[in-house]
Amino acid sequence: MKFFKSIVAAGLVAASTSAFAADITGAGATFPFPVYSKWADAYKKETGNGLNYQSIGSGAGIKQIQAKTVTFGATDAPLKAEQLEKDGLVQWPMVMGAIVPVINVEGIKPGELVLDGPTLANIYLGVVKKWDDEAIKKLNPSLKLPSTAIAVVRRSDGSGTTFNFTDYLSKASADWKTKVGVNTAVEWPVGVGAKGNEGVAANVGQTKNSIGYVEYAYAKQNKLTYTALINKAGKPVQPTIETFQSAAANANWESAPGYYVILTEQPGDKSWPITAATFILMHKAPTDKAAAAEALKFFTWAFEKGGKMAEDLDYIPMPPNVVDLIKKTWKADVKTM
Repeated sequence: MKFFKSIVAAGLVAASTSAFAADITGAGATFPFPVYSKWADAYKKETGNGLNYQSIGSGAGIKQIQAKTVTFGATDAPLKAEQLEKDGLVQWPMVMGAIVPVINVEGIKPGELVLDGPTLANIYLGVVKKWDDEAIKKLNPSLKLPSTAIAVVRRSDGSGTTFNFTDYLSKASADWKTKVGVNTAVEWPVGVGAKGNEGVAANVGQTKNSIGYVEYAYAKQNKLTYTALINKAGKPVQPTIETFQSAAANANWESAPGYYVILTEQPGDKSWPITAATFILMHKAPTDKAAAAEALKFFTWAFEKGGKMAEDLDYIPMPPNVVDLIKKTWKADVKTM
């Protein structure tokens, strides 16, 4: 719980100190909250300007930017070009990261348990119900697995993390695709709901024999036991900056309208299969142009100076050529004058 408390504290500090003429307010995805909090703290120290970011989930963030109650929204489930046009929004990727299954099973260390997409889907479908199920034993012949029920934890709120997780399960499992599908919120066949990456991390940490899915920074900082995964190439891979970067390297941002790119199940022997970008949404014609200009200053600073901080939390900074494209998008589409 230490990390959870510290990032909430960071968020509160950012919120309480954002007292300047054009207040930067944002809301949305919990996936990037650890890195946004770190950036906000560093930016405040360097410039004196604060950032009030509410970590409330992608679905709620989209609603807040559509309602014009914040300067920017944040989502891990990108909006398609037609939706952006309808709402008068501009969208771009801010940083990339990865989603990892996390477990709380006595005697199993981080990275020891191997899962594949079909088995993970069957756990969340309620088909695989015990840790010593034959499907899990087949993938882990040398592990001593308990004959106990799997306590499934999933998101209760509208979540871009869920969007990417269910996108992965749909690509890995035909049953998941037809019975549940892909969305920020789905009709879960089994499991207990928790709010935000924070809530899932806390729930798994406290519940014996549980499984959940979180952004990697939450797993790492909460010292949760993550699993290995079999990727699209059929190789077992660990969640590391190298495997995240391998997946991210295949992204084709240049030709994607609204930068709409989904990074799950990318090819490559070393690619982590549930890699994802997180996106920022702003109005093309913001009502508070001064606040929008300040927000773009913050995002420029994050792109130029926040890369190392992102990597320290195992996020992947956007490549320089993509940052150049994004800056051109701002110049063309966001009216701050």
